[in-house]
This record gives sequence, structure tokens and C-alpha cells, in this order.
Amino acid sequence: MRIAKPILMVTTPVGLIGGFHEAYQLTGGLVWLMAAMVSVLTVFVAFLVRIARRERDGATR
Repeated sequence: MRIAKPILMVTTPVGLIGGFHEAYQLTGGLVWLMAAMVSVLTVFVAFLVRIARRERDGATR
């Protein structure tokens, strides 16, 4: 986990940037669709992390 976490923290944004670039080259409109999808997934993950941390700490609302 010591090596995997920093590698993921570097390669994920690089991969997203590369994906956005390729989507823009393929068709300009595809970039907006891809950005919307990534944004929705980011919001869902943020909510999931927030709920997991709240449950871990034992807080109820």
C-alpha cells in the first residue's frame, strides 16, 4: 500500500487529463459529456467517503 497509493494519486489525474485530451480530439462535444460523468462520479464518491467517516467516528447526524 505504501507504493500503490502514491502511484494511483499520480496516474489517475494524468489518465483523466489524457482521456479528456483524446475526447477533445475525437469530438469536441464528447469532452463535456465525459466531464459531466466524471463530476457525477466524484460527487458520489465524496458522499460515500463522508458517510463512511461519519459511521467510523460513531456520530449520528
